[in-house]
Amino acid sequence: MQTLTQRLANPTRFMELSARLLPWISGAAAILLAYGLYLAFFASPADYQQGETVRIMYIHVPCAWLSMMIYGLIALSSFGLLVFRHPLADVSAKAAAPLGAAFTFLALLTGSLWGKPMWGTYWVWDARLTSVLILFFLYLGLMALRSALEDESAAAKLTAILALVGVTILPIIKFSVDWWNTLHQPSTDFTSTVDPSMRLPLLVMAIAFTLLFFAMHLKGMRNEILRRRVKALRTQAVAGRDRLAAQAANQGAAE
Repeated sequence: MQTLTQRLANPTRFMELSARLLPWISGAAAILLAYGLYLAFFASPADYQQGETVRIMYIHVPCAWLSMMIYGLIALSSFGLLVFRHPLADVSAKAAAPLGAAFTFLALLTGSLWGKPMWGTYWVWDARLTSVLILFFLYLGLMALRSALEDESAAAKLTAILALVGVTILPIIKFSVDWWNTLHQPSTDFTSTVDPSMRLPLLVMAIAFTLLFFAMHLKGMRNEILRRRVKALRTQAVAGRDRLAAQAANQGAAE
């Protein structure tokens, strides 16, 4: 019996399943995002030290979490391409890269806005901030490398290798606040360091942003599959036209 992964290796089956899942995931993301924003900006209290600026946390933390999770997904997809030759592995990696870059940029932007009132500056060459900036450049590098190569097969393999090499940045980001003396606060612990009045909005926003990513990722994969199908049809049409032209030329020469 085929596993779920094997069944989804068929792009047609994936398109059918994603068409059913996408509206539900998108709807859940929209509802949770609206609810999370209400909790974050209206229901939760201001922090006794940070004041109203603490509300940046409800955007910054989910974006920072997704910046790492998405790269992990790209690395896993790259492994699936290089080792198992999974037909949709490269589609997944390609669709995830711009989304990962966007969420990483939002994490850096909101972190800078949060850092100004807390640290007195928008940016410091802190271990956590610097490693996340490197992650952002890795995302840009993956997209640039892919767009620079016309051969899609070669581009897929090279970007997969780069993604697997770059995955070493993830533990550096995760443990940078433990390994070095940094201005950035330690990782948020939902069980003790976050007040319950702030824990629920943060959890809702984290789930909402995650569902939002999966909805956009599924949509991006569907668009990439359709793009490749259109390209294949155009290639076949051009090949057929050239073949007919060659046959016509041969007939004319014979006459």
